[in-house]
Amino acid sequence: MNFNFTEEQQQLADALRRYLDKNYGFEARQAIVKTPAGVSDSHWSAFVELGLTALPVPAEQGGFDGAPFDMLVVMQELGRALVVEPYWATAVGVEALKLAGASVAENAALLEGVASGEVKLAAAFHEPQSRYDLFALETEASETSAGFALSGAKSVVQHGAQAGYWIVPARLAGQVALFVVARDAQGVEVNEYRTIDGQRAATLTFKEARARRLGDAHTGAATWEKIADYATFLLCAEAVGAMDALNHATVEYTKTRQQFGVPIARFQALQHRMAEMLIHAEQARSLTYLAAARYSSESADERRRAISAAKVRVGQAARFIGQQAVQLHGGMGVTNEVAAAHLFKRLAIIETTLGDVDHHLERFASLPGFAQAA
Repeated sequence: MNFNFTEEQQQLADALRRYLDKNYGFEARQAIVKTPAGVSDSHWSAFVELGLTALPVPAEQGGFDGAPFDMLVVMQELGRALVVEPYWATAVGVEALKLAGASVAENAALLEGVASGEVKLAAAFHEPQSRYDLFALETEASETSAGFALSGAKSVVQHGAQAGYWIVPARLAGQVALFVVARDAQGVEVNEYRTIDGQRAATLTFKEARARRLGDAHTGAATWEKIADYATFLLCAEAVGAMDALNHATVEYTKTRQQFGVPIARFQALQHRMAEMLIHAEQARSLTYLAAARYSSESADERRRAISAAKVRVGQAARFIGQQAVQLHGGMGVTNEVAAAHLFKRLAIIETTLGDVDHHLERFASLPGFAQAA
């Protein structure tokens, strides 16, 4: 299988990297994190001009019909620069609308708004008691004369407060159904906070909040799992970019830090350690690319297998690279003054988002064919 980027994908990656290198350096990023909003409207507008918001949107709604590999290219660059804008959350929301029916009038209007940069989305994956179980849902939906009403709570919704609309799963007559809830709907309470990696998240509380159902109630569970798989491989791509940046930062630091009168990069034992860091990153990259290729597979089990394998390898690599980077940076590796510490924090959060290594190992082992292969 050829995993080389097309000319257009490489041009997109190069253009985005040039913009981020020039305008989204570490100090600029830290300044954004410290603002009350935690995100930057000017950078979001730049992403719109670069076509990033239109990339995942279908052509019928003013987008570019971006394939999984197109999105992978973008997420790698955003991960490399530790971008804190709500791009991942919005891209996942777009996928949810597409799977539920992009041609539906309400969905089409939202997708057009995303493409133009006017609408941001977020998916509410977690509940306080659910841990990594997507279907441990206590949020309930009821049908009313005006549509549907939701009651329950969602926790750690990434960029939940920045989104104008949320994709929310809930129980409806015992089945999993998906709903769209507007930020300004009555009966909605938003509690926003900053996470340890500099991102923004929110707890959402619904009290008979008005909602619109997405798609067919009988396929809600399968659709929700596929949305989570899409979000997972995008996180893996972001992690690959962050690991690249962390490896680069570590090599550069060892060229300047001296012991016994010479840069520590000259010590063979440390060279071996940095070579291992590179190997871990490359293995994680390979499985992430495979996950992007398998996401659209007609076989749900093949998709699950590839996504979980990537999440496991990315989680292992993220922890190894992060720990080694901190060791090689010495005391500087845990200070807020260097990018390495923040890259490690982001990798740690990605590792535990939508299932950690143990969770995805268990999921991988539960798929058909594993026992026979073992």
